[in-house]
Amino acid sequence: MRYWDASCLVPLCTAERTSPALRALAAKGPIVTWCLSSVEIASAIERRTRERHLSGDGRRRALENLQAVSAAWIEVTAFASVRERALALLARHSLRAADAVQLGAALVAAGGPPSGHEFLCGDARLRDAAIREGFVSPRVEQS
Repeated sequence: MRYWDASCLVPLCTAERTSPALRALAAKGPIVTWCLSSVEIASAIERRTRERHLSGDGRRRALENLQAVSAAWIEVTAFASVRERALALLARHSLRAADAVQLGAALVAAGGPPSGHEFLCGDARLRDAAIREGFVSPRVEQS
């Protein structure tokens, strides 16, 4: 299983330096992510638009890409289980709430010990926590 944090899904929707490599990974198997990742991605798209990094047409294309990508991914929707794991993760790691929820969702998706499962993210702190939890987490440089 390859779990995708929202930070690695944004480049599937917008043109970024990491987009080609992440698109190649996405073509290799199903994307598994938290059910609210689309909210995080939409937030990133709107922020890029407000900061004038995306034009109106770029925003429209990015949102269309989000719709297409999210229609194909597998969502973790077990709120209670994810919340329980996220709370425990906050006690063990220096994480923001949304990052703890993403990692908690990945642990739920793994269904047991996460060894052998991948966790993709662009945040070093979250990546380190995922590795300490037992995930394989290749380095993804963000633009």
